[in-house]
Amino acid sequence: MIVLAAIGVCLAGYLTYVHYSGVTPPCSIKGNPCSQVQKSQYSLFIGIPVALIGLLGYIAILGSLLAPESENSRLATMALALPGWGFSMYLTYREVFTLHKICEWCVSSAALLTVITALSIWRFLRGADTTATAGGGASPSQQTAAQDSAAPLGSISS
Repeated sequence: MIVLAAIGVCLAGYLTYVHYSGVTPPCSIKGNPCSQVQKSQYSLFIGIPVALIGLLGYIAILGSLLAPESENSRLATMALALPGWGFSMYLTYREVFTLHKICEWCVSSAALLTVITALSIWRFLRGADTTATAGGGASPSQQTAAQDSAAPLGSISS
């Protein structure tokens, strides 16, 4: 997830540069819809470039991933990723159904954020990794073997 968030920082950083410098982003699709999307009314949210919002979001996600792992850091990652993913899906909707243009850079960011969001939810729901402490440091296979050989509940063991 750290690598994905770092890639997101680079991608959103590039799109922020494109926005402020006015350069035309390269695009493999005929007619360069990336440039048209980058210059559309949807490239700003309350006057702030969405690329800059994305950059700040990826930086915040990366920061939450670099924090010592705890329930709070896992919650923070998920709480940052979920609304970011929702906003990204809204922008993708606008690309497809309002602008009728697809920006490869934007789709790449949306795909990254989708994976980060799914992983952050899984990571939060999974909770703390207890394999190192459960069973006195025994390996998962040793723990399973010990559980399998345990006497049934209510039986008398000698």
